[in-house]
Amino acid sequence: MRVLFEDFEDFEARRVRVGEASIFVRYGGQGPPVVLLHGHPRTSATWHRAAPLLVQAGLTVVCPDLRGYGRSTGPAPTADHAGYSKRAVAGDVVEVMRSLGHTRFALAGHDRGGAVALRLALDHADAVSRVALIDCLPISEHLSRITTEFATQWWHWFFFAQPDIPERVINADPDRWYHGDPHSMGQENHDEFRAATRNPDVVRAMLEDYRAGLTVDRRHEEEDRAAGRRVRCPALVLWSLRDDLEDLYGDPLRIWRRWAPDVRGHGIDSGHHVAEEAPQALASSLADFLAAPPER
Repeated sequence: MRVLFEDFEDFEARRVRVGEASIFVRYGGQGPPVVLLHGHPRTSATWHRAAPLLVQAGLTVVCPDLRGYGRSTGPAPTADHAGYSKRAVAGDVVEVMRSLGHTRFALAGHDRGGAVALRLALDHADAVSRVALIDCLPISEHLSRITTEFATQWWHWFFFAQPDIPERVINADPDRWYHGDPHSMGQENHDEFRAATRNPDVVRAMLEDYRAGLTVDRRHEEEDRAAGRRVRCPALVLWSLRDDLEDLYGDPLRIWRRWAPDVRGHGIDSGHHVAEEAPQALASSLADFLAAPPER
């Protein structure tokens, strides 16, 4: 079906069934494929300004809603949170791409989507040609560096991990909890975001994402480190200069080099939601990286 969304006017959309999940995906363009993975609490619509620029650069662009976010659905939550682990969500992406005819592709993930991109690059190395990691670190790296500043600014990680309480708080007034400006986001993107955050099932799934992060996802990353597993493909790390990643940790590249031997990157003059706030700079950085000649 055609996507009824001004900036996605040349994109198609479909649903792909993956086990207990149903994944909504937008896709368009011709050329080498790249998957764009959004963060919390956005949907694939967050890419509405950047995705068409990448299509213009000669790429096939695929934008799924992550499992449980937006119009995608997932399984009922379980005590171990495995149904919303980054491993499970990464498996969704692989199956979506296969359904579209792509067995190997490039990948860019922002925020929580960056954690999925890392997991996908580790678990499905043969499928990923290049990976871009935007405004993120491995979850285990955050947790091993907890400071007063981190706990103060990122307190929501630990609030979201509590059972039941965050659902009651957020669903009592989701519009006040999830701030969004239709002018800066774009009206249609804002409308889609607002519809998602007003859906209690979506809120529950987004919280399960964070609960998985502090438990099963952390364990998977620590197992990777113990086994010496690293990202095999070239990696690009981008971060927003008006966000707090650099303030908390210094140079993010220094940390990412523990996970990827071939890594480069730089900051972008933007706030956290870089695909909405600085789409030209983001798309240019991604296109330059994805268009680089294959490395030996």
